Amino acid sequence: MLEIKNLSYRVDAEEGDVNILRDVSLTVEDKKFVVVTGPNGGGKTSLARAIMGIYPPTGGSIFWNGEEITHLSVTERAQRGISYGFQQPPRFKGMKVRDLLNVAAGEEMNHDRACGFLTKVGLCARDYIDRDVDASLSGGEVKRIEIATVLARKSELMIFDEPEAGIDLWSFARLTDTFKEIHDKKEATILIISHQERILRLADEIILIANGAVAARGSVEEIYPKIIADTVTGCNRLEVDRIC
Repeated sequence: MLEIKNLSYRVDAEEGDVNILRDVSLTVEDKKFVVVTGPNGGGKTSLARAIMGIYPPTGGSIFWNGEEITHLSVTERAQRGISYGFQQPPRFKGMKVRDLLNVAAGEEMNHDRACGFLTKVGLCARDYIDRDVDASLSGGEVKRIEIATVLARKSELMIFDEPEAGIDLWSFARLTDTFKEIHDKKEATILIISHQERILRLADEIILIANGAVAARGSVEEIYPKIIADTVTGCNRLEVDRIC
């Protein structure tokens, strides 16, 4: 179980301290599918990166499976079963896709198993398994390969930052099917940052983050209509008010 208690993240700027996260507290139960959404600049990615250890919080604490991990490194969190898919994944010149998948899995996988992870994210395995993870790949291709590595790790907590970014509609449909399959099999806890309706509707729970705080949380039936209402009216209430 993931527990976040009074988490804050503040950065120094020319105009003074800027509070990116403000006293965020939430719990994500094991094997749940949770989508974090909200207006741009509201703190969604900062929250995900704080959970992974990329951003050091300036207040509060984070617990994973009962252990406080607030001050653990990214590597230490990865060793405890937490994985992260970046909005803009890195490239690795000179490394084959096959090798990257093996590193992620922590073992030398056979050809069929390695290709299976690429198929799950909508890539033709025979066209990609021996390609370099370099500038010859498009942003969408690199994103899908990174998601395949997260799946290969078989982590207990999978965090994805806007996995739909840069991906064509067909591949996006394949990805949502993969997320649904993981959730249906109760293979991992899934935390996704997204604005996409198809992903939002897969969630057990939606958490709205706005102005660095939890503005609302609840089931799809409770929260999605509020998102639509704010979008249709062009209202930015989430940035200034908390929804009860």
